[in-house]
Parts: sequence; C-alpha cells; structure tokens
Amino acid sequence: MPRNKYPEETVQKILDAALKLFLEKGYEKTTILDIVENMGGLTRGAFYHHFKSKEEVLNAVTDRLFYEQNPFHDVAGMPNMTGLEKLKYSLKHQFHFENPEYQPLVVALMSLVEKNPQFIMHIFLENRKSVERYIQPLIEEGIADGSIRPNNAKLVGELMQLAGNIWMNPYLFPMTETEALEKLMLLKQILDGLGVPVFDEEVLSHFINADWDDFFEDPATEE
Repeated sequence: MPRNKYPEETVQKILDAALKLFLEKGYEKTTILDIVENMGGLTRGAFYHHFKSKEEVLNAVTDRLFYEQNPFHDVAGMPNMTGLEKLKYSLKHQFHFENPEYQPLVVALMSLVEKNPQFIMHIFLENRKSVERYIQPLIEEGIADGSIRPNNAKLVGELMQLAGNIWMNPYLFPMTETEALEKLMLLKQILDGLGVPVFDEEVLSHFINADWDDFFEDPATEE
C-alpha cells in the first residue's frame, strides 16, 4: 500500500473511520481492526503510529467534535450578548444534546473514567484548559458588563467545571435521574448565590428534557 506522506491526513482518516463506526456500531462493539478496515487503505501500522488504543481514538474523536463545534467560538461572534448570556449559550450547546446521534459518544467517554484512571487526569487537564481559555474570560466579561456579580472568575470557572464534569458524572458518582436533578438544582443554588445565574428556566429545561436513559441507574434495580 502507498504510504501516506501527510500525518495529519492519516489522523483525519483514522478519526473519520472511528466516528462512523462508533455511531453505527457503538463504541464497545467497534474493534481496532474494524477501524483499520475503514481507513481507506491505510495499514494497522499507520493506526498504531498515531494511537496506542481505542480509548485514545475515542478521546481524540471527542476532542475534535468539541473543537470543530465549539460553542465558545460561536459566542465570540455575538457582540450583542452579555457575558452571562454567552455563558448560558455555551452551557446549552457544549455536549451536543441537540444532536442525539452523538449521545453514544458522550456515554462512552463518560464511562471511561471508571475503567481508566489516566483518563480522569486527562479530564482534569482538559477542564483546566477550558476554564482558562473559555469560561474564565466569559465570567470576566459578565463581571465587566454587570450581568455577573463580581467574583474570582478563575475559581468560579473551576467550580463549574469540576461540578459539571466530575461531581455530576454518573460513572464516578452513581445516581438516579432524580438524584441528578437534585444535584443540578443544588449547583444552581450555589451559582445563584455567587451571582452567576447560568441555570435559568431555559437552560434547566434544556438539561431536564434531554434523553438521559443511558446515563443513570434504574431505581427499580437498586438494592
């Protein structure tokens, strides 16, 4: 087979093949061989040159989805919105709930945290980057325009990320859908008290009406 001289094109082919298979077959049922067979003639060696495992591929696929459809980039071009309004918009669109076909990827990504401790560190590092690049600047913008009460924007951003991605991750803290809603309302109460009311009626409705069946425990099966 001819060797692909452009590494970025090779990675693109791997991620395209993986995304297609993850959505069609599901993450657990997709094998590395499946991905290789859908890489447009590239070899298994080409796969392992860039990725050590299927988990790394899922990680890269999810990162690509976020950065290609990054709501924080969208709000940068919305000058008529306050910092708080931009934060609400980003929160609503961050996890592709409006696009149900991506939900299996979200489930697979969240489930990795209980199987791979290294992935938890990856989440921490990515969350820290997200706070610095996106969330903290929006909080600071909201403080400047008066839509958010003056606070330490860095600390509030860290709190939002840790609560949203760690404390509310049902694979780290198993919970029913009812318990998840209680957590969401408690987080709303905390942020409201800090003067960062991101969970208004519209945002709450967006989260509550999402399809959560694959995420939470079935109360009928609890001991």
